[in-house]
Amino acid sequence: MSQTTNTLLLIRPVRFQYNNETADTNAFQNPDKLNEFAQDRALDEFNRMVKTLRENGVGAMVFDDTTEPHTPDSIFPNNWFSTHEEGSVVLYPMYAHNRRQERRHDIFDTLTQYFSLTDIIDLTNLEKEDKYLEGTGSMVLDRDARICYACLSPRTNKEVLQIWCNKLGYELNAFHAVDEKGNDIYHTNVMMCVGEHFLLYCDEAVKHDYERELIEQSTSKEIITISLMQMNAFAGNMLEVKNDKGESLLLMSDSAYDSLKPEQITRLEKYCRILHFNISTIEQHGGGSVRCMLAEIFLPKQ
Repeated sequence: MSQTTNTLLLIRPVRFQYNNETADTNAFQNPDKLNEFAQDRALDEFNRMVKTLRENGVGAMVFDDTTEPHTPDSIFPNNWFSTHEEGSVVLYPMYAHNRRQERRHDIFDTLTQYFSLTDIIDLTNLEKEDKYLEGTGSMVLDRDARICYACLSPRTNKEVLQIWCNKLGYELNAFHAVDEKGNDIYHTNVMMCVGEHFLLYCDEAVKHDYERELIEQSTSKEIITISLMQMNAFAGNMLEVKNDKGESLLLMSDSAYDSLKPEQITRLEKYCRILHFNISTIEQHGGGSVRCMLAEIFLPKQ
């Protein structure tokens, strides 16, 4: 198995805005920053990010969102599907009703022109039981070691996690993580990133000492910790990818990069060249950052 891919899928927004349906479980959304120019600014941030990815040799497959139905969070596609090297796609049960409408089979029709898609594992029926698992937002995967890390929350159900791990052949490392106000961290990928050679996470957010020990004992990769303040600047929301030359790149936002200490940057740059992007509108309104915008394509090529 490979930890990183050189092909990413992104959704270009058409009606991006603050999503009231997700705000009750996403403390990273900022209602004070609402304005009528959110879509225009988010689109500009998105297009500049795609341009930079391609200039640096990263494969970026871009699909335009549709105006109807209105899906304000469609810019975060990694929550509704994931792809895997054996040729499978997983569809996930989503917490917010308007996010369930993001699922588009026409995207898979396009993917099958370039990749081998042999199986669709559909977990969406669990929405009827109010049990949710939001893709690689809810889960941070060590694909090398076959470990699934997940902080439990209203959007990340332990029973569904175990179903997923049984189907995909992963060991579950589930834990509890909270912010400085005691609120559940809504998605694991805002407080943790696993690369080929490092595991970065917000140790201050993990609620129990024994769970922190289980995380650190689970890996032989270099452990890099970030603070709650850095997590709130989306420093946990990173993704390592490869470019067309096989170079490792670490993708993050400007706010994440600016929050890092020089020694943390030095440790990360042992393994990756860092690319960072100004996506302040997307972060403030959507409550997600760079990693949330990227659905990794691991399917075998045709």
